[in-house]
Amino acid sequence: MQKIAVITGATSGIGLACARLFLSKGYKVYGIARKPYDGTDFMCFSADVCDYSAIDGVLNEIYAREGHIDVLVNNAGMGIAGAIEEASPENIEKIVAVNLTALCVLCSKTVPYMRGNCEKGGSRVNPEGGKIINISSVGGIMPLPYQAMYSATKAGVEVFSRAIANELKPYNIQVCAVLPNDTKTGFTSARVCEGANERARRSVEKMARDEQRGKSPEAVAKVIYQVAKRKNPPLRVSVGGISKLEVFLSRIFSVRLVNYIIAKLYCK
Repeated sequence: MQKIAVITGATSGIGLACARLFLSKGYKVYGIARKPYDGTDFMCFSADVCDYSAIDGVLNEIYAREGHIDVLVNNAGMGIAGAIEEASPENIEKIVAVNLTALCVLCSKTVPYMRGNCEKGGSRVNPEGGKIINISSVGGIMPLPYQAMYSATKAGVEVFSRAIANELKPYNIQVCAVLPNDTKTGFTSARVCEGANERARRSVEKMARDEQRGKSPEAVAKVIYQVAKRKNPPLRVSVGGISKLEVFLSRIFSVRLVNYIIAKLYCK
């Protein structure tokens, strides 16, 4: 039986790389994105992840077409940067809505469809249940100055993922948070930068340079696919050796020392 993957933010960057990789591995892919998709290799619904009525309609249509949903990749996201004192309440609310609230809602609306995978009409449709893969960030473990709200939302994604993993275990639905580090995508140029704080500007410029020297979205997509095909994926997966090292150091070093190291990197 062909597996069905639903991927948000599927028209660019990591989301598009995921869609194409899953397609190449035999999945049928449905994308969800604000911007229309010009390609014909998979069906992509034009919908804002914060428009919950539209998301209801999209999931209902996918389920009506296929009868099951096997993988959800919550990839849609945005970034804001700058000194926290110059952050507008509107952008703070927006990044929480896109990066965290919408992700939680997508999970809540997809779980009922995944719960039906194991038993439907008395026969097992997909004994593997379902996979929910939420894209977090190393920035949620080692929070970035001048990207405080982005780091906060990504920390929330990982904590939320761990919490629902216990809830969904009885239904054979596995949940994993994937933590990329610097990745070369259009996310860098799309990030909203607020204010005129000079230290913030220098810090964000350094982060942008690091991102543009980072991993390709295809490399991140490979990790996401590996999680999807594993029978018992871990609760958290870091992408790349540097990310794994950073997460490891965050475990063994004190919070004060980790913050000191981050300050040396980004608060000059």
